[in-house]
Amino acid sequence: QVQLVESGGTLVQAGGSLRLSCAASGRTFSTYVMGWFRQAPGKEREFVAAINWSGSNTIYADSVKGRFTISRDNAKTVYLQMNSLKPEDTAVYYCAARPNIIVIFANQWNYWGQGTQVTVSS
Repeated sequence: QVQLVESGGTLVQAGGSLRLSCAASGRTFSTYVMGWFRQAPGKEREFVAAINWSGSNTIYADSVKGRFTISRDNAKTVYLQMNSLKPEDTAVYYCAARPNIIVIFANQWNYWGQGTQVTVSS
């Protein structure tokens, strides 16, 4: 079992930066793939980024590539560094976990946090 708690969401101006954190608990965290998704009002939840268990492999949605960076540490925390933020990045950001391999479809992830709101003003 894995429990996830996100933090770091806030209001930020366009062009600014923000770092989200996801604290994970559970003995199998170190073997899980971790990911970030986001959901804007009236839209479906979409993939943002994911990282494998060792941190050696990461993938990003095209919309955030070059601006966002996902990372993880041995203290059971996953981060999403967001730079050059745009108003279209406004959404609730969710941390997710699943075993084994990275996939980009939300319905294939097993565990979810409660979400943290990111609002980017123009």
